[in-house]
Amino acid sequence: MAHDATGTATVYELPTGKRILRFSDFKVSNGPDVHVYLVAVDDAKDNKTVKDAEILTLGPIKGNIGDQNYVLPSDVDLKKFRTVVIWCKRFGVNFASAALDEN
Repeated sequence: MAHDATGTATVYELPTGKRILRFSDFKVSNGPDVHVYLVAVDDAKDNKTVKDAEILTLGPIKGNIGDQNYVLPSDVDLKKFRTVVIWCKRFGVNFASAALDEN
């Protein structure tokens, strides 16, 4: 990976049934055109793995520091999409990745 990152990525199901991906104590380097992806692999520590895998885009990153939430589509299969990736679309670089912790 191109950048250091810290924090925890956890999926929560709310009482309404809606699921969110929450970054807690999150910090990553700032960059241009950075997005949050769910990736259908167990480990996405390099650029090629992400480029070759099926991805689900959750949208642009909300910030490079601090807690944040991303709403998951109701039909996303978390047994398939097991890794979250912070991805720089402009340069095709994997800033950070983490296995999902489903709560």
